[in-house]
Amino acid sequence: MTTELSYTHGASPTPLLPLTIGGCLARAAEQFPDREALVVAHQDTRWTYRRLMEETDVFAAGLLALGLKPGERIGIWSPNNTEWVVAQFASAKLGLILVTINPAYRVHELEYALRKVGCAALILAPALKSSDYLAMLSELAPELAASAPGALHAERLPQLRTVIRLGEEPSPGMFNFAEIPGKATAEDRRRLEAISASLQPDGPINIQFTSGTTGRPKGATLTHHNILNNGYFVGEAMKLTEADRICIPVPFYHCFGMVMGNLGAVTHGAAMVIPSESFDPLAVLKTVEAERCTALYGVPTMFIAELNHKEFASFDLTSLRTGIMAGSPCPVEVMRKVLSQMHMPEVTIAYGMTETSPVSFQSAVDDPLERRVSTIGRVHPHVEVKIVDAEGRMVPRGERGELLTRGYSVMRGYWDDPETTAAAIDDARWMHTGDLAEMDAEGYCNIVGRIKDMVIRGGENIYPREVEEFLYSHPKIRDVQVFGVPDRHYGEQLCAWIVPNEGEELSEAEVIAFCDGRIAHYKIPRVIRFVDAFPMTVTGKIQKFVMREAMMEELGSPAEKTA
Repeated sequence: MTTELSYTHGASPTPLLPLTIGGCLARAAEQFPDREALVVAHQDTRWTYRRLMEETDVFAAGLLALGLKPGERIGIWSPNNTEWVVAQFASAKLGLILVTINPAYRVHELEYALRKVGCAALILAPALKSSDYLAMLSELAPELAASAPGALHAERLPQLRTVIRLGEEPSPGMFNFAEIPGKATAEDRRRLEAISASLQPDGPINIQFTSGTTGRPKGATLTHHNILNNGYFVGEAMKLTEADRICIPVPFYHCFGMVMGNLGAVTHGAAMVIPSESFDPLAVLKTVEAERCTALYGVPTMFIAELNHKEFASFDLTSLRTGIMAGSPCPVEVMRKVLSQMHMPEVTIAYGMTETSPVSFQSAVDDPLERRVSTIGRVHPHVEVKIVDAEGRMVPRGERGELLTRGYSVMRGYWDDPETTAAAIDDARWMHTGDLAEMDAEGYCNIVGRIKDMVIRGGENIYPREVEEFLYSHPKIRDVQVFGVPDRHYGEQLCAWIVPNEGEELSEAEVIAFCDGRIAHYKIPRVIRFVDAFPMTVTGKIQKFVMREAMMEELGSPAEKTA
């Protein structure tokens, strides 16, 4: 009897789309010109596909008039809004590579991202909550104060020429977003059409920073073909049509928002419905009811916040049918409530990673509840997966090993980082996920752990090495180890074990204050312990699993302490 191996592929009669993102938007505008494409509740935006196409075209022509050229990188540092969507599709039409920057970044991380990929332009919001984006950029580029817009020469950001800010207030050295379309001439519009027609689906169009096997974030470089098709097949799994209205409270800077949300909608002529600039459970509930949304996206913590909102019972959510829950495992009791109380009988679970555009597994709308809470579904169309042992050999079904993915969805590579790319994508083009998984006889897969030392806090991927390197810069810290501990609310929370310098006194509050405002809030350790030494093997290798087990015993599992 032959043992069935842990390999499967998504054979599908539905072909991949041979389109660019701009070409796909043009197709949607031609097929569904008068259907609503974009509704942004907090900005009172309500655009049809015809209007979205027009707004995208004039903004893209304006960018061309500013001297931006295909292949150059344009960053966007902003929460969810109308301008973000315009920038996404306009940059794609011009062949600019959109660099999506986490709204939680601080100066240290912003500088790294802009320098790493050499952004020629940056679009930014003035501020979000406690983040003053204009002040942080001015700290990095004080030359803005004396620069003409579009003519920046900054010592710390040598390739950045053009800064475009949202809002009506003027800022020295910056254009306002609303004035960009007026820069375009008829000749610019003709040039834009020629450029757009020349673009190829395999061209890079998006860079997303992700944590991985090194301490610094890496720029996963994705093509039109990668993300457009992934958005399309995510939508196919939910049986989306032009009649659907997708509530998208997840951030655009991540694949969940801009690919599974925006591109999933445009590939089907569905409406993108944006409830607020950042997640707000009450805004989600109000928007779903007011806009009669048929689909809702979120990580489990978002659904929990919505279900537990004091006004939840007052909202009519009966328009909902489907949606996506992704980012971390979903507790069974939460899934039951989503299916029943939120009227989402066809909600799906999705799994993937930024480097694979992102989704490689998704449950079906009619999968049993048990499958939707205990597995990540089955492989996506046109994607191959296998599970291998430490020697790279496929393991039998039911055995654990590392999950590998291959197919159209695998990124081009990490920007300007061939060595790290080669470590992640092997010679046969298999992407090594670093996740431990097992596959059953029917092809359903279950993630059982991670080879990589990544921590996933509320859907945010954190690589401890990056946080450790930052904490090492504290003058009182001699050594530090950062790892994840279980948490009821976020799934995982960062814990830091710190060895202070000899003779130095250091408090938990002092460490948090050192981090506050300098690294993203979700990277700040919430559990801190001061120790004399770390547990090690006889060969001197630090044993993080011993630290984790000690903290789980001390805190209880899952940890009760949240932030």
